[in-house]
Amino acid sequence: MRLDGLTILIVDDEQLIRENLADYFQDLGARTFAARSGEEALEVLMREDVQVCTVDMRLPGMTGNEFILKAHELRPQLRFLVYTGTSVYEIPKALRAIGITRDFVIKKPVQDLNLFTEALSRLLGLDGQ
Repeated sequence: MRLDGLTILIVDDEQLIRENLADYFQDLGARTFAARSGEEALEVLMREDVQVCTVDMRLPGMTGNEFILKAHELRPQLRFLVYTGTSVYEIPKALRAIGITRDFVIKKPVQDLNLFTEALSRLLGLDGQ
C-alpha cells in the first residue's frame, strides 16, 4: 500500500518510535511530522495540513486521549490511530463517539509495521478496494 499524498503526525514521547514510524511512513510515500507531546502536536496542527495522527496514550502533559479530543475540536475531519503500550487500554466513550474503535488501536510493541498500513487502510476506507 502506498501512502502518497497522505500527511501523518506521529505523537509519541519516545524518539526512537517517532523516528521509526516516520521512516516507515515516508518509505511508503507519506509526508510526516512528529511531536513529543500533545501540546507540541497541537502546534503542528495549527500550521500543517495533517490527515492522520498516530497517538501514544501516555504522554508528558496532556494524555493521548485529551490530545485526540482537542485535535478533533480543531479539525473534525482528522483521523486517529491509537498506539499504546497499555495492555488494558479501554477506548473512552468520548473517543468512541468520534469514531475510534478497536480497529484503530495498535498495541506496543509492534514487530511488524504492516499493522500500521492495515489499520490505515481500514481508517481511510481503502480495505474494500
